[in-house]
Amino acid sequence: MLERFFDLSANGTTVRTEVVAGVTTFLTMAYIIFVNPSILSAAGMPKEAVFVATCLAAAIATLVMALYANYPIALAPGMGLNAFFAFAVVGTMGFTWQQALAAVLVSGVLALIVSILPIRAWLVNSVPNSLKLATSAGIGFFLAIIALQGAGLVVDHPATLVTHGNLLAAAPLLALLGFAIIAALNQLKVVGSTIIGILVVTLLGIPLGVASIAGIVDVPPSLAPTLLQLDFSRVAETTFWIVALTMFFVDFFDTAGTLVGVSYRAKLLDKDGNLPRLRQALIADSSATTMGALLGTSNTTSYIESAAGVTAGGRTGLASVVTAGCFLLALFFAPLAGSIPPYATAAALLFVAVVMARSLSEVDWDDLTEAAPVAVTVVTMPLTYSIAVGLGLGFITYVVVKILAGRWRDITPAVALLAVIFALMLPMI
Repeated sequence: MLERFFDLSANGTTVRTEVVAGVTTFLTMAYIIFVNPSILSAAGMPKEAVFVATCLAAAIATLVMALYANYPIALAPGMGLNAFFAFAVVGTMGFTWQQALAAVLVSGVLALIVSILPIRAWLVNSVPNSLKLATSAGIGFFLAIIALQGAGLVVDHPATLVTHGNLLAAAPLLALLGFAIIAALNQLKVVGSTIIGILVVTLLGIPLGVASIAGIVDVPPSLAPTLLQLDFSRVAETTFWIVALTMFFVDFFDTAGTLVGVSYRAKLLDKDGNLPRLRQALIADSSATTMGALLGTSNTTSYIESAAGVTAGGRTGLASVVTAGCFLLALFFAPLAGSIPPYATAAALLFVAVVMARSLSEVDWDDLTEAAPVAVTVVTMPLTYSIAVGLGLGFITYVVVKILAGRWRDITPAVALLAVIFALMLPMI
């Protein structure tokens, strides 16, 4: 049955290989079940319910990708947009978390519509690669400042805005140690390196009095506090649509890059470099965000960590079925997830920031009409504490610099339209 449904032989794989690949993918991205509840709890969301929502959203979305698109690609609440949700939308813009969930749902519905219609490919192809790279790197630096703040390495200062914290305190030192462990183990290609780093510094923090383990295994907590808790009371406001569109565009570019990147590594692209069943994969990814919002978490998206499973031999949706099963089993580890201290999740966030910042190496720094918008986007996202502001200033800078340099032909209609929209909306953020 598995052979017929997933076309294992045609894809050059076996049941055993797919199982190993699925477990490998889970171990590389399992950190999200610790990190996501920690981030969203900063928005006032109940941590235990978010843990359940994270596991269920990842399991259901990954299962849809497996059965509908037959790809070894796993999904879970995305890094970056969860921070945007908690620290920008709720923390800075004054949304309640219920109102923010409503914006997540709207962004998912928009993504689903453009995935069904032939709009998504047009948008992806219309946005220059430099702005896509800038978005990824900018979100990485946004995560970095959140991580440094959460670890106590960076604190506020009335004169200089920011300064260093107590660098000899246990939490900052353990955060840096956790980051070093994660980076080193990743370099050595150790499976599950991120989660290993988180657990090691958590255990080291117990005798130092900065961490404690409340338990490891228990019956899953209730999902009721976040299930269907959406508030559309601000849907008529322009700010609501700024938030929803920002979530849509960031998720949009991230998904496109992940699908192509993982599929290329798995050699799933056809002779023309296109991804077969792209429409099914995009629909599966888009529907994931809508399901996640209903369960009670930020945007759910395809994970680049799926490449680890592909490297282990995963070629079909059977690997994703296994990954989904692992997320369901993770539901029983809520006490452990709730025991992870902020400095440990900060170590993981800082490493994710490094991974996302790598995209800057692909920017053409000799062409200032491409490099200047990238620099503006990357710098302003963390310093304004807003992905929306950084993204908007990047698009606007791109159009203005291209026009002043006489390169207006480089500006696509989609980019020009987005720049105008952001120019009108930025004063309202």
